Amino acid sequence: MRMLMVSPCLMGVEGLVAEELKQLGAENVNAQNARVFFEGDETILARANIWARCAERIQIVLDTFFATSFEELFVQVKELPWSEFIGSKDTFPVKGFSLNSALHSVPDCQKIIKKAVVESLKEDYGVSWFEEIGPVHQIQFSILKDEVTIMLDTSGAGLHKRGYRPKGNDAPIRETLAASMCQLSRLRHYHTLYDPCCGSGTILIEGAMLANNIAPGINRNFDVDRWGLIPESVWMSERERCRDLIKKDTDFIAFGSDIDPASVELTLANAKNAGVLDKIRAQVRDIKDFSPSTEKGTLITNPPYGERMLDIKEAERIYRIMGERFEQKHGWSYGIISPDEEFEKCFGKKADKRRKLYNGMLKCQYYMYFK
Repeated sequence: MRMLMVSPCLMGVEGLVAEELKQLGAENVNAQNARVFFEGDETILARANIWARCAERIQIVLDTFFATSFEELFVQVKELPWSEFIGSKDTFPVKGFSLNSALHSVPDCQKIIKKAVVESLKEDYGVSWFEEIGPVHQIQFSILKDEVTIMLDTSGAGLHKRGYRPKGNDAPIRETLAASMCQLSRLRHYHTLYDPCCGSGTILIEGAMLANNIAPGINRNFDVDRWGLIPESVWMSERERCRDLIKKDTDFIAFGSDIDPASVELTLANAKNAGVLDKIRAQVRDIKDFSPSTEKGTLITNPPYGERMLDIKEAERIYRIMGERFEQKHGWSYGIISPDEEFEKCFGKKADKRRKLYNGMLKCQYYMYFK
């Protein structure tokens, strides 16, 4: 069955998500603001959930239409083929958002969409009441300038929840953002990765998974698993494909350090959970004592910011230390994410390239030095 799908993503990484979906075999890939549309069959749906590193989730698009009244919304939602996806006992909650639209009340839109789905299923199943005790089919809607998109979420927990990080430190970076930074820094299997502010080890672990071609979703389940939409043979084949594609003998090593001993312990525990402990080295060290042990390296880090953990003066002191310790020389590149517009001034060098990224709701710049 050919389907139109969409992958919501963090703002700033749409191009990365589009590229990885193309590499996975998706067709008609179309990147928009904070989401990427694509087409494919059940195999692509399973593969995208298992393999997408930078995407937040994978959703099936049931329809897109314009509506400026609740009557229009109800009628067009009711016409959709809900019984092709939702069983008579399945659970189907509704959530979404509305921006710059006549239908601006999200709770009212939720109620109307829910009512429309119920009426559609009543007709198809010949029942008047739905217990909703079966598998979850999360109905999502977006309304942008009166254009309504109705979707079914297939991922369940966000794709950033790989399963290796049961708990983070005070301000953990999202796994999908860490993976995006590794992609932007062109991390390869023959590189050596450094993170001198490693926290719970997310950048190190995502780097190791990328470098060794380990699918980020290889060890987790998705809501669509329980729908019966994707044959079990497809899941088995895709997971076997994941195992076959892992690079077994790379030279990749990741060195992490942090001033907090608990963070170093957490890094190693998370690396073990992710199955990459043999690729990770971590130690307690202040950033002012940063001293790499290899001739070449790719450094990617998420230093503490004034907005997150430290006061701004302390954060800027760390940026100045980085500028002193991160020596620009052949074979080295540095990638540092920060929301501070004064970062380059404190660091002491203008970045060779900047990329706007969002760490949660916080607008940041990814400062890249490679010349």
